[in-house]
Amino acid sequence: MMKRPKSGKPRKQRKFLFNAPLHLRQKFLHVHLSKELREKYKKRSVRVRKGDVVKVIRGKYKGKSGKVIDVDLSRMFVYIEGISRKPSRKEKAEKPIPFRPANLEIIALDLSDKRRNEILSR
Repeated sequence: MMKRPKSGKPRKQRKFLFNAPLHLRQKFLHVHLSKELREKYKKRSVRVRKGDVVKVIRGKYKGKSGKVIDVDLSRMFVYIEGISRKPSRKEKAEKPIPFRPANLEIIALDLSDKRRNEILSR
């Protein structure tokens, strides 16, 4: 198992993030819950999933919200429905914009999975 570096040097922190195995990358995809959800489930953050409704809290698209279309575990990005980039002259279709999980907040959870309900009820 990879250990988190004890050094506070940004270079070593970044190296740890980019070389982390997939089972540890899942932990980096935890997103903060909104105040209402935090009170309801007594949890600060939960792993984001396809189907959750999230709100952007930092950056150019601050305040916009939408449903999660895709979660890219290898690149640690979250893609949101309705927030996309206009196509360039070469491309025909719009591209969804990648977001880092730290810049998002979960507004509504997708509770269709039994295991996720168990995790939240712990």
